[in-house]
Amino acid sequence: MTRDYPPLSATTLQSDVTYLRPMQMLPQSVKFEDPALDVMTDLKKVAAATIDANVTMETANAVMIKRGVRLLLVVEREVVTGIITATDVLGEKPLKLIQERGITHSEIMVSDIMTPRERLEVLHINDVLAAKVGHIVATLKKAGRQHAAVVEVDASGKQILRGLFSVTQIARQLGIQIRTTEIARTFAEIEAILNH
Repeated sequence: MTRDYPPLSATTLQSDVTYLRPMQMLPQSVKFEDPALDVMTDLKKVAAATIDANVTMETANAVMIKRGVRLLLVVEREVVTGIITATDVLGEKPLKLIQERGITHSEIMVSDIMTPRERLEVLHINDVLAAKVGHIVATLKKAGRQHAAVVEVDASGKQILRGLFSVTQIARQLGIQIRTTEIARTFAEIEAILNH
């Protein structure tokens, strides 16, 4: 026996309507002993800021400014292929490319300066759930990084990017300065620094 479902009433859309966006409200102030989740951008609650590898570095910088972020996930067909940060855009990488290739600043692509997926280290959500803000600060300092990515594993055993930590965000919430030094992670990077 089927039930009778009356139709819902409808109205016209107003001219000044916006739309809902996922939003996460992090605490304004935290302490080192607070849960690490209090300083993590949770991608279940906030839409990831993404960019394609085949656009210019200048476009990526404009997207970061517009979104108010310092890191973009580089994606291709919804698969993470790397990250690009404000440090990549504003640091030495572009200058080296200009010198090495004889190209202009506007010709540098995201793919030229991003950190590829195979060089990204990630934290696991289970460890983060048991961690405090102090653990995350120590982890970022030890790694010499401004950001840390967090993954969870789905039922099939596949990693899914779950969240991001940012030194800038954590420092703002702690009300202190946090200094991490970007360090070379591969022999090629160390050699490039030594030859520079």
